[in-house]
Amino acid sequence: MTAVTANSDAPVLLDLPPLDAAHFARIEDKVAALMRTRCDVVATQGEALLPLEACIRSAVRPGSTALNIITGPYGETFGGWLRSCGAEVVTLTAPFTGAVDPQQVADALREHPAIDFVSLVHAEAATGNTNPVAEIGRVVREHGALLMLDAVASVGAEPLLTDEWGVDLCVIGGQKALAGPAGVSAVSVSARAWERIAANEQAPRRSYLSLLDWKQRWIDGGRTALPHAPAQLEMLALEQAVDRVEAEGLDAAITRHRAAAAAVRAGVRALGGLTPYVIRDEDAAPAATTLRVPAGLDAGDVVSAALAVDGSVPLLAAAGGPAQEMIRVNHYGRAADRGVVLASLAALAQAMRALGAETAADDAADAAAVAWAETLAG
Repeated sequence: MTAVTANSDAPVLLDLPPLDAAHFARIEDKVAALMRTRCDVVATQGEALLPLEACIRSAVRPGSTALNIITGPYGETFGGWLRSCGAEVVTLTAPFTGAVDPQQVADALREHPAIDFVSLVHAEAATGNTNPVAEIGRVVREHGALLMLDAVASVGAEPLLTDEWGVDLCVIGGQKALAGPAGVSAVSVSARAWERIAANEQAPRRSYLSLLDWKQRWIDGGRTALPHAPAQLEMLALEQAVDRVEAEGLDAAITRHRAAAAAVRAGVRALGGLTPYVIRDEDAAPAATTLRVPAGLDAGDVVSAALAVDGSVPLLAAAGGPAQEMIRVNHYGRAADRGVVLASLAALAQAMRALGAETAADDAADAAAVAWAETLAG
């Protein structure tokens, strides 16, 4: 038998001390502080689609009427889950090049007074837009419906004021602006949401999708005994990601992500050829910037050419409907960096030139540097 030896340069991931209930609870408390909530927070041990589906299946019952706001592909996913729960779904779709108007939400609620659940994505990394949750939350709260918010791509990149905005179910993940693990996520649950879930006979029980199981076996018991073995590595990685944001300062992290998005948008406008996919700056998500390629070029070809110049830049072609025309520049965590932004613009400039487009690389770098400095200056 061949002996297997460990790589001495690899991080130590095995034989760690057990993650006990007290430590698990402390991590949840750190996440709650990041989300600006005093509501119950449950760390769900799976990618963020797990708690998003759990929220819908827990709070939506047959006969419910739900308003599903679509500004990207994740909103489209929510509609399928809502229908499978037996809800009548009212769909409000905004162009992926911008944000939903709160007045549109108010109009939909007025036209459909039976709406008792609203699903919304804060920031759509796939399309690069972000929605005005504070204003939307206000009209939803006045109507009396529950508000579920997907904040996976916004947490750590822009303000997330869960309680102040009246969000009843708020889901975050660690893998985007927090630059943490993809295999663990968290959901905050308001008292109103717990009441709705408890009254729903169709809410999952004895299931990985069951929020009620977590409440009864973990929260109601004072969080003293974990209901099952924790996903230790993912939980510890989430804690480190949150601690790193706290060490930097949440406001500083948010400003850095805003600076990255502003710099890319300014740089691309000066570069020529490419244009921001999200039209208005105020509708652009800080976690990712989407770009439109000119007619006659394919986004995948541009990205491939750019990565051939510099394989380290955080560029990718979009998936789904806008795949041929959209490029995404990610600003997740450490990628929200001035040097990364300038390198991305330089790679895009060379790629566009290689594909026959005229570009002004120096102008792009200058415009990006000015936008970065201005954003940091406030």
